[in-house]
Amino acid sequence: MDNLGDLLRQRDMDEPPEIRAIKDYVRRYYDAEVSVSLIQRGIVVSAHSAALIGSLRMNLPKLQEAAGTNKRIMLRIG
Repeated sequence: MDNLGDLLRQRDMDEPPEIRAIKDYVRRYYDAEVSVSLIQRGIVVSAHSAALIGSLRMNLPKLQEAAGTNKRIMLRIG
């Protein structure tokens, strides 16, 4: 089990809640890391795995609900 220091060191306190929610969702359900950024028109989720992006695309409504936002979520490979 992780101790409190390890958990706090991994957490970025400056991230908006939408970004944290998306990263946590992907980590919980897919055991993978993604990069998430906010742009003016929405949220961009990037991953190196095309299979992961394909799975996320199939579950985009669930990802949107987990993020708690109605901003457009765009998925990118790379």
